[in-house]
Amino acid sequence: METSFPAPAGPLPAYQARPTGAGPWPGVVIVHDAMGMTRDAKRITDRFAGNGYLAIAPALYHRGNRLLCVVRTLQAFRNGEGTAVDDLIAARDHLAADPQCTGKIGIVGFCMGGGFCLVLGPSGAFDASAPNYGEWPKDISKIANSCPTVASYGAKDRMIKGAAAQLEGILAENDVPRDIKEYPNVGHSFMNEFPTPGPLKVIERVAGLAYSEPEAEDAWQRILAFFGEHLRDAG
Repeated sequence: METSFPAPAGPLPAYQARPTGAGPWPGVVIVHDAMGMTRDAKRITDRFAGNGYLAIAPALYHRGNRLLCVVRTLQAFRNGEGTAVDDLIAARDHLAADPQCTGKIGIVGFCMGGGFCLVLGPSGAFDASAPNYGEWPKDISKIANSCPTVASYGAKDRMIKGAAAQLEGILAENDVPRDIKEYPNVGHSFMNEFPTPGPLKVIERVAGLAYSEPEAEDAWQRILAFFGEHLRDAG
């Protein structure tokens, strides 16, 4: 359902989904990719709710001029601070304040959203993080102090080549609980189902941005199992 929640810069729209049946449930904050609040972001939110999580996806581009919002959001990701970071922490607090929330909350993101997961994983605000093909923020020095992390990458991703091995090494420094996997036959955005027009699908494949169901479903099962261990069992 469409909703809004309080944040330091003012109320922010969001898409929220609740599980059926009796709670309480752990929560998940979904960070959309650079495309913004798409049907795909809502699909992901609904899927988490269907698996027993209070789920919310903040609409990070909905404060004034869209272009300026995009620029400011990207700057917040790169710098590790700013309105978008505050908004995601506020979304976490909004879930935690729900009487039907256990207080255990994870964060999941894709592309730019995965980058925000890398930024917020060490913040102490989240109990588990799932950065999927997350771009690197400017400062990666704190990532070794992250919460438990499950991450998925494509070996054919030209934008962040070698990121899976690099993240594995960083998290190993402090023995962070982790599940890092690189899929050999896919590239960037392999978990995102964008409604791409027919003629653009060829460009999508050539650029290595195409959705791939087998790898996407394997990544989903790993995320749900990892979150189940660190958000459900721990609670």
